Amino acid sequence: MSINSFGARGTLEVGENSYEIFRLNAVPGTEKLPYALKVLAENLLRTEDGANITSEHVNALANWDPSADPSIEIQFTPARVLMQDFTGVPCVVDLATMREAVAALGGDPNKVNPLSPAEMVIDHSVILDVFGTADAFERNVELEYQRNGERYQFLRWGQGAFDDFKVVPPGTGIVHQVNIEYLARSIMVRNGQAYPDTCVGTDSHTTMENGLGVLGWGVGGIEAEAAMLGQPVSMLIPRVVGFKLTGEIKPGVTATDVVLTVTDMLRQHGVVGKFVEFYGKGVAEVPLANRATLGNMSPEFGSTCAIFPIDGETINYLRLTGRDDEQLALVEAYAKEQGMWHDVDNEAQYSEYLELDLGTVVPSIAGPKRPQDRILLSESKVAFRKDIHNYVEEGNTPAHTQLDEAVEESFPASDPAALSFADDGAVNVQSAANGSEGRPSKPIKVTTADRGEFVLDHGAVAVAGITSCTNTSNPSVMIGAGLLARNAVEKGLVSKPWVKTNMAPGSQVVTDYYEKAGLWPYLEKLGFHLGGYGCTTCIGNTGPLPEEISAAVNDNDLTVTAVLSGNRNFEGRISPDVKMNYLASPPLVIAYALAGTMDFDFESQALGQDTDGNDVFLKDIWPSAQEIDDTIKSAINQDMFRKSYQDVFAGDERWQGLSTPEGDTFAWDEKSTYVRKAPYFDGMTLETTPVSDIKGARVLALLGDSVTTDHISPAGPIKPGTPAAQYLDANGVARKDYNSLGSRRGNHEVMIRGTFANIRLQNQLLDGVSGGYTRDFTQEGGPQSFIYDASVNYKEAGIPLVVLGGKEYGSGSSRDWAAKGTVLLGVKVVITESFERIHRSNLIGMGVVPLQFPAGESAKTLGLDGTETFDFVGIEKLNEGVTPKTVQVTATKENGEKVEFDAVVRIDTPGEADYYRNGGILQYVLRNMIKS
Repeated sequence: MSINSFGARGTLEVGENSYEIFRLNAVPGTEKLPYALKVLAENLLRTEDGANITSEHVNALANWDPSADPSIEIQFTPARVLMQDFTGVPCVVDLATMREAVAALGGDPNKVNPLSPAEMVIDHSVILDVFGTADAFERNVELEYQRNGERYQFLRWGQGAFDDFKVVPPGTGIVHQVNIEYLARSIMVRNGQAYPDTCVGTDSHTTMENGLGVLGWGVGGIEAEAAMLGQPVSMLIPRVVGFKLTGEIKPGVTATDVVLTVTDMLRQHGVVGKFVEFYGKGVAEVPLANRATLGNMSPEFGSTCAIFPIDGETINYLRLTGRDDEQLALVEAYAKEQGMWHDVDNEAQYSEYLELDLGTVVPSIAGPKRPQDRILLSESKVAFRKDIHNYVEEGNTPAHTQLDEAVEESFPASDPAALSFADDGAVNVQSAANGSEGRPSKPIKVTTADRGEFVLDHGAVAVAGITSCTNTSNPSVMIGAGLLARNAVEKGLVSKPWVKTNMAPGSQVVTDYYEKAGLWPYLEKLGFHLGGYGCTTCIGNTGPLPEEISAAVNDNDLTVTAVLSGNRNFEGRISPDVKMNYLASPPLVIAYALAGTMDFDFESQALGQDTDGNDVFLKDIWPSAQEIDDTIKSAINQDMFRKSYQDVFAGDERWQGLSTPEGDTFAWDEKSTYVRKAPYFDGMTLETTPVSDIKGARVLALLGDSVTTDHISPAGPIKPGTPAAQYLDANGVARKDYNSLGSRRGNHEVMIRGTFANIRLQNQLLDGVSGGYTRDFTQEGGPQSFIYDASVNYKEAGIPLVVLGGKEYGSGSSRDWAAKGTVLLGVKVVITESFERIHRSNLIGMGVVPLQFPAGESAKTLGLDGTETFDFVGIEKLNEGVTPKTVQVTATKENGEKVEFDAVVRIDTPGEADYYRNGGILQYVLRNMIKS
């Protein structure tokens, strides 16, 4: 209950209903705040307790100085928590383990329940083993249940054992799309109170809900567990970037193009740790689905959130997606009462300003390894030819760099070469006039049982995936893709035989409107059969490439590419066989499946020929904006959403048929390789142990810039011979049943072994070696070793570990296992040039100290090569209740030479200091729970 020191508590009458609200107009100054800060101000008014949340906090928001750097800490209490299964399973494992730990320390285990509504959508586990066939969906779901039965039984137990915890079963949709179509409230109602819907999620793309006016962002699973257990999120009042939208997008330009343009702009501007808020007259012209697409990409440009205020378009979308009239009336009445309704005539004050005329946006893609690396579609071929040299080693390229006439259908060029195959499969060049000049080329003949004979070369599109929440929630680009497929088929075009095609809609509603619009047959003709409702390609669940193609790629070290409509294209993420990954709109994904190569200019090169032998260009099959709009209006209706979500938590017969354990505490199976009791509370006492300085630490990894949580956290397939695979082998798991690392997040033994094991990780302790390797200095000479094996030896020797990194360390998905795996390997300190927000917070949440090199310095400038022994002095000051600004670091080289510097302590708030003193956020919550 709020102590209501501002007298803000009141009543809002909406029709026949009455709600308790906390009025912002009781606090002078709030009327000029940006929308997002108004939401935070209401949150503080409603949760004001005089201790953690005080009138000073409310006044600090009301008197917010847009130009000031963040310095005032507040406690934000999210209305609900959203989870997906990869990050959600460990949350439930930890909650189940906490019940036992509470009992062991004399508390009541049944009090361990989410105090805020928590909802999980199982969407990250389906793998595209089967594609391009009519039964792909059924077979993939069947395999999903075979692989994940233990996890799903555990989640069904959690749904019954914990209060306020609901699970959306597999095969329903992608978490963020299910969120905006069904779970998001815009305005919450709970215990008679109405208040803004706010939501943190265990996936960085939780920000998709920002398009609905829902304030929220991705947090680590660690923070999410604390939020579920009633702990507010500690944060500094942020700077808010006002992003003004004007104009309208031109025909042929998609929402994806807008998003990639905005991502590029905001990355260049610099928005890490800031809020982004869209405003201006152009906002009314942005459909809700496009707003959600923009919100979704917030992690890619680095902001905490990217939010749109509530307006008439919000109401229209809520109505379309089947929300009832009572909810619609409440959202509009509440937003207008609180000054949260978008008013173009009363602009808020912002810290910084940016502007985009939507009419200036042109078609774009992004790649080959980061979402912010935007490429104009018109320049994509030139950019590819420039980038390919970074992936093809010198000496790999044969003297002849032409393609053959036989594969002209595969790799169209304006002036094809004539090549033929000799008996031994070698390629004979007969003509030198071909579009492949100026790029490395290595034509390899491939013969397949079901796809015929063709030639693969560098740049071939091996994966074309319409996938992920970013775009599959957006009818304009999904209908656009379907219409383009229809036009292509009617012209006689086909996808190239080496392309692994994927269609993974974000919800079942997409299937419904494709059926009503009559577009499925055309998509299927091009190989885009329904593969599953889940993240699939975007999360790395691409599944294996056809065996002959994979062999050709790996045996010949071909650099092939993936094109996906997702939000993430980091190295090693999409497929272990694919080196270059590009983000593109769904229609362009299909266009690249038709082209078959990234070495392609859509303006000058034909995709093929029609039945009369005429060249067909992309412009000939691109649907008009009017046709897309007309199809949306005729093919999508409210009943589709209501039908899809009427019994969303019940699941299909597979889900309902799972045998589910009963009881308040979980019966752990010691033989399980999926779900094991978490180790974080082992040996924990009710009182804290004083923190101490760290001496004699060794470097586990010396890393460069832009190391993402994809590089750190276990994700993707489990490679035979690696420590994770060795563990599964030892536990009797057959290679075909390895599943993905993400699916095994409930087993810390697998996850420790997969931490820092990404195949693209470059540990600079070793020269030219990629993957999860390091030097083990417990052995004479420091030989090469798996990172996990070295960490075991360091632990046995009692040696703490440190990781050295560069700029933007920990960017990417909000993976709790990037922090959990780090601490379980024995890492006590991470020193970098800069951190991305969520990973820094998560490291503290697991009891690891995040430090930064002095401004302008790095491991390289300080002459550190990773062979040093490190001492950290000054950490003990935390025992005195203060957080030191710096700690003294001494790195001693093997020859006795010392490098000394003061590292900046990135424990940014008093709340974070409390977490660190307790050994982590979970221990802090558990101790407080017992004491209270």
